[in-house]
Amino acid sequence: MQCMPRVAILGVTGFIGRGLPALLARMGMTCTGVSRSGGGSVPGVDRWQTPATLDFTDHQAVINLAGESIACRWTPANRRLFHESRVNLTRRVVEALRRGPPEAQTKVLVNASAVGIYGDRGDQVLTEASAPGHGYLADLCRDWETAAMEAEAPGVRVVRLRIGFVLGREGEAFRKLVTLFKAGLGGRLGSGRQWMPWIHLDDLRAAIVHAVLSESLWGAVNATAPAADRNRDFTRKLAAALHRPAILPVPRFALKLVLGEFGGALLAGQHARSAALEADGFNFRFPTLESAFADLVR
Repeated sequence: MQCMPRVAILGVTGFIGRGLPALLARMGMTCTGVSRSGGGSVPGVDRWQTPATLDFTDHQAVINLAGESIACRWTPANRRLFHESRVNLTRRVVEALRRGPPEAQTKVLVNASAVGIYGDRGDQVLTEASAPGHGYLADLCRDWETAAMEAEAPGVRVVRLRIGFVLGREGEAFRKLVTLFKAGLGGRLGSGRQWMPWIHLDDLRAAIVHAVLSESLWGAVNATAPAADRNRDFTRKLAAALHRPAILPVPRFALKLVLGEFGGALLAGQHARSAALEADGFNFRFPTLESAFADLVR
């Protein structure tokens, strides 16, 4: 491993990215934030760029976490936003990397992706060697990763982080979930049999830093906790942590009626395992839901 003096972060003002600069600073690195406004107030960021003026000349690493939230109806307009903020932006990142002079070449691109690339795979155990699945979300993630892979060249390492459901107090989805469960309105989604890959926010941020520093990590990487859980078990364990009942299942038809295709995605299961991270020596602080919930709901 080697120290990276400067790292650029796209999505630095978002839920995952906001805590990264301070974490990288403790590792001796300085950070450039990339935002549409070209500025902001994020601890640890001492330089700013916009997506339209990307310049990574003096950056040893680039972390791309940008992407519009898919937690909404997938209308044609929203699909265009999903594609633009993921695939097209990643292409612009790769173009900027190629513009840099060879003597100041960026060494690593850590690019976000999602476990949705596997589609709905039932009980099949999925590692990074597993083939992509089918469906809109799988196709979007495949195009996203293909765009990132264009950065691969001699001396350039590309890590494609396939992120599961992120558990963190600052996360809107998790906050809403906790609010529902505290009100006694929590319940499994559909049958609850679908596997639900997840990761604690602190572990995800640590995994991103690990991906920047570890020269032996490259390619597809499942950013998920090592202990997999079905949705019904996730529901039961969260209810237990909050000392609330969870007796109101959300029917399959209701999810699809309210949320459309996104509701269908919530019913899809991926039994994804973090094989690459574990093989590379990464240690999870929160390997089980019990440990994650004990930290998050205290």
